[in-house]
Amino acid sequence: MSTHRIRTALTIATATALPLCWAAAATPAAASPPADTVGSQCSALPHSGPGSAQSLADKPVVTGAEQNSSLSTLVTALKKAGLVDSLNHGKHLTVFAPTNKAFSKISKADLVKLMDNKQELKKVLTYHVVGEQITPKQFPNGKFKTLEGGELTTQVSGSTYTVNNTAQVTCGNLKAANATVYLIDHVLTPPK
Repeated sequence: MSTHRIRTALTIATATALPLCWAAAATPAAASPPADTVGSQCSALPHSGPGSAQSLADKPVVTGAEQNSSLSTLVTALKKAGLVDSLNHGKHLTVFAPTNKAFSKISKADLVKLMDNKQELKKVLTYHVVGEQITPKQFPNGKFKTLEGGELTTQVSGSTYTVNNTAQVTCGNLKAANATVYLIDHVLTPPK
């Protein structure tokens, strides 16, 4: 093989490998979740920086959620519904936060329709918020009044925490400056 071909092959190999190395280095390392969290996906949270439990701890709940890329649809919805200030200034809240995957379970047409109806969107989102901080110990057979006015229920089976028997807590008991957050895998529907 000629020297020119060897240099070309090395250049191509280096150009291909370096972005992969940089991507691996840029990915936040997962660490052991905080000891008091619940949910099977807490270990997937970044150890530090945006999206980590630590990044949420010193910020109001919506400001902290803005740091977590898996909550971008929820943050957009909260902004459209005009709820950012009231949630950021609320005290002792619990937020059951549907992740982007939870919102993706809604058809695109229905999601667009919901996002365009501010009154209905506000109703749905406030159904995900309770005016007290709920601990994992309160989950078994729990009943809580939401800011929307309806009631939601919580259950525990083994290490699985659920809300309304449909939404599973993927990672919960995360602390924001003014709220406790439980990431859930379904969008909850208020009772009619």
